[in-house]
Amino acid sequence: MSRFIIEQPFWDIFPECEIGVLLISGIDNTEEGCKEFRGGIVEFLEKSNQEAKKYLTEPVLSQNRVISVWRDAFSKFKTKKGARSSIEALLKRIEKGNEVGMINPLVDIYNGISLQFALPCGMEDIDTFKGDLRLTVTNGGDTFLALGDEEIDYTLPGEICYLDDEGAVCRCWNWRDGQRTMLTEDTKNAILVIESVDPVRHKDLEAALDTLSAWVEKVGIGKVNTKMIMDKNNNALTIK
Repeated sequence: MSRFIIEQPFWDIFPECEIGVLLISGIDNTEEGCKEFRGGIVEFLEKSNQEAKKYLTEPVLSQNRVISVWRDAFSKFKTKKGARSSIEALLKRIEKGNEVGMINPLVDIYNGISLQFALPCGMEDIDTFKGDLRLTVTNGGDTFLALGDEEIDYTLPGEICYLDDEGAVCRCWNWRDGQRTMLTEDTKNAILVIESVDPVRHKDLEAALDTLSAWVEKVGIGKVNTKMIMDKNNNALTIK
């Protein structure tokens, strides 16, 4: 048995944070497996790219509320220089007219949800985890190989990370995912997280989680076994 645990050092910094979680099994993340609905997923992603523009109402990117709350959050823990939240990275692309394109069916769905609701989303392959998955403040020195990198890096003391017994899964909270646990066409079981540090956006978090769950089941890409929102009073979940 392994669990997803959000540890107390995290809650000491972010007591009002909420994290939506889906556990999905029986996944077929291949192009062939979802070809009947692939056009609909592409259309959804394209529409989400356009809808995301509604969040960019200020002349300076960082002044938009959906980004400024994450800038403030990232100022409260140790990060790599220049690290920003995943939603800022996506919205920066939208601002520059560089739309978020296709990767694979599941990634396209959660990128579309992230853009539509302006909340960070991430998904990892559960079967690649070693021991429990933890969201915590690291002591540093955890190994990490980021997507697109060829050399291993290491976490910093005081950094918020998703970790397992082998090393970091996602650095600087939701900044960069690792190669070891990423979604592939071979993924069969996955955990999705949608993160919110803004208490006024509880309803948006619920809607994002519900919409993503509906998409997964609509296209038959997998089965949603668990859907929940974790907080400081509900901070652990069995994942396998």
